[in-house]
Amino acid sequence: MANEYETVRYEEEFILNSRGMKLFTCNWVPKDCEPKALIFLCHGYAMECSMSMKDAGMRLAKSGFGVYGIDYEGHGKSEGLQGYVNSFDALVDDCFDHYSKISERKENKKKMRILMGESMGGAVVLLLHRKKPEFWDGAVLIAPMCKIADDLRPHPMVISVLTKLCNFIPTWKIVPTQDIVDSAFRDPEVRKEIRNNPHCYKGKPRLQTAHQLLTVSMDLEQRLEEVTLPFFIVHGENDIVTDPSVSKLLHEKASSIDKSFKLYPGMWHSLSYGEFPENREIVFSDIVVWLKEKISMGNSRLERQQKQANDQILPKMSS
Repeated sequence: MANEYETVRYEEEFILNSRGMKLFTCNWVPKDCEPKALIFLCHGYAMECSMSMKDAGMRLAKSGFGVYGIDYEGHGKSEGLQGYVNSFDALVDDCFDHYSKISERKENKKKMRILMGESMGGAVVLLLHRKKPEFWDGAVLIAPMCKIADDLRPHPMVISVLTKLCNFIPTWKIVPTQDIVDSAFRDPEVRKEIRNNPHCYKGKPRLQTAHQLLTVSMDLEQRLEEVTLPFFIVHGENDIVTDPSVSKLLHEKASSIDKSFKLYPGMWHSLSYGEFPENREIVFSDIVVWLKEKISMGNSRLERQQKQANDQILPKMSS
């Protein structure tokens, strides 16, 4: 399915993952020019791309970028039990398979590849980077999930019991947490939109999902120094879902040479969708400036690849 906007073309398509499940994908691309770079969206837990990341897709496409999204298994319009993450590794593999195929199309091979993830999507971005560090050219991390905020984390004794129960009732919705919609999304109109969106999961976290989120966030928190790609972190100062201090720690500990961090006073967790329109404008203006700076600096990945190719040719010529 394709829709034409004034300057942006929007398309939807279902693909099959390696497990034979239908996954929903979509993209926003400029109508009248070749995209400056590719932006790959990774949405948050219980969310989806076509509606909750539409504003991000449209803003970035209007700024000249090709923007691509995918609904994870069990999320949005993709197949799978709603709100259920059986394996975070499989979720990351699905994203990598889809986004790498787009990147390797003939018309895209010379374009920069930028990952963009919000909340749990930030964790997906960091794991995509870990999976193949040299493949990606940069990342925008919006309130990334590198640690579950203490206020939302169940008591250690509860975690222990729930972990054991995962072996018997992994899909049960019994994890005690606060209402994430009220905690994460500041704009009441957006909260209403989410509650009316059948593709957003609004029940209690399922046991295995909660276990996967906790395991992944704890793993990321312990391995922040392994992050090497250029990145820009944006985080709301009043976020009570993911801890702004952990984003600050990621910025400090990451081995990346090119890294930036911006904290927005008074803003909440969901900066790309849940904030008031005027605040989203501020955040995306900063993101677009960072993206354009990255492009103006040139594609170091392509330069490395060209150097490697030249290094392989020279010995053959001399022999």
